[in-house]
Formats: sequence, C-alpha cells, structure tokens
Amino acid sequence: MPRVSRKQAELNRESITDAAARLFRERGLKGLSLVEVMGAAGLTHGGFYGHFESKEALAAEACSRSFQQTEERWQQTAETLGHGEQARQAIVERYLSSAHRDTPGEGCPVAAFCGDLAHEDQDSELRRNYVKGLEALLDTYSSLLDAKDPHVRQKALVQQALLVGALTLARSTRGQALSDEFLDAAKAFLLTDAGA
Repeated sequence: MPRVSRKQAELNRESITDAAARLFRERGLKGLSLVEVMGAAGLTHGGFYGHFESKEALAAEACSRSFQQTEERWQQTAETLGHGEQARQAIVERYLSSAHRDTPGEGCPVAAFCGDLAHEDQDSELRRNYVKGLEALLDTYSSLLDAKDPHVRQKALVQQALLVGALTLARSTRGQALSDEFLDAAKAFLLTDAGA
C-alpha cells in the first residue's frame, strides 16, 4: 500500500482534529470512540495512531481547535461591528440563541467541555488547553466592555459565567419551556443596563 504524502498526512490530521472538535462538543469526551471520530473524518480507525499517540492527545488538540474556531468568530464579530457594545450584544444574541443551544458541535467549547473538565487532572494538556482558550475568550469579551471601568475583568467573568450557565441549563432542559426561559432571561439581563 503506497504511503501518503506529507501534505496528505497533514490534511488527514486536520480532518481528524476538526471531526473530533465537533463530535467532542456534541457528545462529550468520554462518550465517543476513536472509530466514530475516524469515520467522521472519512478515514479508517487503523490510521489513528499515525497521527496521535492517544485519544487524550486528540482531545487536547480538538479542544484547542474548538476554542480557536470560537475565538475567530468572536474576533470577526468585533471587527465587523467595531470593538464595543454592538459587538458584545451580537455575541450575546448568538450565544443565547436556540440555534446555538441546538448545535453544540459547532458551538462554544466552554459550555461543551466544562462538565468533562471538572473531572480532568489539573496538569493535563487538555486542562491547560481549556484554560488557555477560556482566557483568550475572556480577553476578547473584556475588550468589548468599557476599558475605563476598573471592574472590567470582574464584569467579563460574571457575564461569561451567565452565558455558559444559561446555555448549559438550556441544553439540559431542551424540549421544555424552561429551556427557552433560561436563554431569554439571561439574554434580557445581559442586553440591559443592569447586565452590561
């Protein structure tokens, strides 16, 4: 069987990472097999260890990829709408939407991974990547708040906690009226002067 080129190997690794980033956000870190990830990438299971040493290594890279994708979306929103209140509101609207609730595979990794990360070793690569990604999102979100406010970091932390908490609760109650209530209440709060 001929060897794949270096370029093809890189493309295959990218496909695996992208598939894992989506599937881990949809199904969690523990509920997913490597066979499923490789199938979603259009590859056979046998080729996995030519790209990653373990499922944990893949999860760490997929976590970073997920944060990169979210960070790029937030940055694009900020560039399009200007770094300020209009961009913050657009992020809040999108984050607390039923579309975001119903498509976790394309959504925010903070909410998708937080349950699994609560049980992860503190010094794992996955935990380090998660914290690094979360800090980057907090920095981006903070940049949309009033920079002159001495409590800007605290406000960003509280608002991020409300976004993630509301989304997580809305996902866990999906199909019930309560799900939309969580999204609507958090959105209303964050889009008023009280939440801003």
